[in-house]
Amino acid sequence: MQTLSGPNVSHYTYRVTWSSEDDEFVAACVEFPSLSWLASSQVEALTGLDDLIAETVADMQEQGETVPQPLSERRYSGKFNLRVGESLHRRLAIEAAEEQVSINQLVIRRLTAAG
Repeated sequence: MQTLSGPNVSHYTYRVTWSSEDDEFVAACVEFPSLSWLASSQVEALTGLDDLIAETVADMQEQGETVPQPLSERRYSGKFNLRVGESLHRRLAIEAAEEQVSINQLVIRRLTAAG
């Protein structure tokens, strides 16, 4: 759903999981971490949250607030800087040398394997 000139709320990042604590499904949205919706079915939870986010986006626009851009529509450079302690840097350099790869390649392998 498109609101005024805002983002299509169906482009946001949603997740629906079972909540043992609530004995219902809970829908959540990465771009709106303070919002969620409980329902007896996955579809109802997602639909309820989708409607709530559409209302929230409309309210934010009406108030002149900045509406979050969906993660799916953001551009990523493929680069990020990471500071680590001296001992971890040393350990990574040694492991990379032992595997005959750069530290960058070593870290990418590890992140890919963990994901």
